[in-house]
Amino acid sequence: MLRLKKRDQMAKPNKKESSIPQPNILYVMTDQHRYDAIRALGNEDIYTPNLDRLAQRGVAFTNAYSTCPVCVAARYTIRTGCEPPTTRVFSNGIAPPAPGQAESIPERCGPYLARTMRDLGYRTFGIGKFHANPWEEDLGYETYLRSEENYGNAQRRKGDAYAQFIAEQHPAYDFIEGLMGERTEMYYMPQMSAMPAEQTVEAWAADRAVEQIARAGEEPYFGFVSFIGPHPPLAPPIPFNRMYDPDRMPSPVCGDLSIDHMDEQIPWMNHAIWADDINDSHARVLKARYYGEITYIDECLGRILDAVDARDDADNTLICFFSDHGDHLGDHRAWQKESFFEASCHVPFFLSWPERLPRDTKRADLACLTDLFAIATGAAGALDKREGCDLLAVAEGGGEAREYLFGYYGQPGTPQFKVMVRHRQWKYVFMANGGREQLFDIEADPQELKQLLDTYPNEARHLRQVAIGALDNPAGESALSAGDLEVFPYAERPLQRIYQFDRSRGVEGFPDRPEDLLIGD
Repeated sequence: MLRLKKRDQMAKPNKKESSIPQPNILYVMTDQHRYDAIRALGNEDIYTPNLDRLAQRGVAFTNAYSTCPVCVAARYTIRTGCEPPTTRVFSNGIAPPAPGQAESIPERCGPYLARTMRDLGYRTFGIGKFHANPWEEDLGYETYLRSEENYGNAQRRKGDAYAQFIAEQHPAYDFIEGLMGERTEMYYMPQMSAMPAEQTVEAWAADRAVEQIARAGEEPYFGFVSFIGPHPPLAPPIPFNRMYDPDRMPSPVCGDLSIDHMDEQIPWMNHAIWADDINDSHARVLKARYYGEITYIDECLGRILDAVDARDDADNTLICFFSDHGDHLGDHRAWQKESFFEASCHVPFFLSWPERLPRDTKRADLACLTDLFAIATGAAGALDKREGCDLLAVAEGGGEAREYLFGYYGQPGTPQFKVMVRHRQWKYVFMANGGREQLFDIEADPQELKQLLDTYPNEARHLRQVAIGALDNPAGESALSAGDLEVFPYAERPLQRIYQFDRSRGVEGFPDRPEDLLIGD
């Protein structure tokens, strides 16, 4: 069997000598932010002046994807520049290495992005949600200020920079169990932040970013600011909680149920987070709060952009804005993410660098989060594409864009495995659970309401073969059987709920009897 080469056996990038100073590089990330929830990208219902300002500053890639649309997997793709078959992160857990692969992710992929940028002469800082596994993993940042959503135990709460900021600087709010809103059965219930706008985790992240950007020094900075919102719970602070009238919000877009719920993950997840019977009026209220969260984050982003502009080297600062994935928000009768519908995997993706890139430009080239590694290292003068594409060259009007883009979810060789192929206007999706397939024409049918599998069988067969070719290697071959994609008999998983209480305070779930909660008080 062909054995995979370790990253440390591969040629390492070297910084090129140049008279042009290295740019500052700032990555700004939101969580669960749909592509279509930005005014500059065509949504007139939402107010996003600073995201629009960022789009005008550079290039917007209008066909950008999260190749594994779930939190942990997307983040490992970003920090490694490698796809899930290499990272082995196909969900919010980590799968065992494939035959021939090294045991650890850095051994398989190479040093993480922050450590790579430090080696290239950058001062590095990471602020916000990083969702590492294990949670205390060293990601390579010199300054590392984490703010995660859940605290699995008291130690994690103490290790969370934002939770400690509240405990030390604003102890009046430290009693709050869900600092970003209530979860569990309240996950998709409209809420208002228990924190004032000046003390939320988003404001805290923006404040810390402004401090880091303002620091003087000869070395350039590489910063990564990762906002937790607009990930549920949807709890914007005053006055953003009442910024959007639900009666002016569009209802979810749904097609035939057999197509919408062909992916068994969707009804399973709907039940898991108490979203299995949300009606259209409730969905419009949730969208109003979701938009409120985004506009609030947009205001926080404005302060970060102002800090960049206040420096003398603002024009030599590369800013990348993106999201880890989207949110169905009721489209296709679905909530959360983890599908390959556009609402889940299509993400906003902006690049701006005034000294080098064109302004106010849109490009339809296929892009994905994997490309972020090449963007940072290429800008630093030491291009390392790993498994991505040189998107900076593409943004400049040169370079070679990818012809096919692949998405993966679920461990290969299990019923949960799914693979997506994007090519020109086509999207093909295969689901191992039952061997189900979908084919959509994204240009003619952007809402993915028309199943075209029977109308264009040759295109479906072609893209299926392309998917097989992408998986025909030691990292992906467990998804194959007898030279084809492996099919499992269709089965629905037993339904279960996801409980997300504050375990750092000893809260594990609902009491057996209501009065049990008060015993000892």
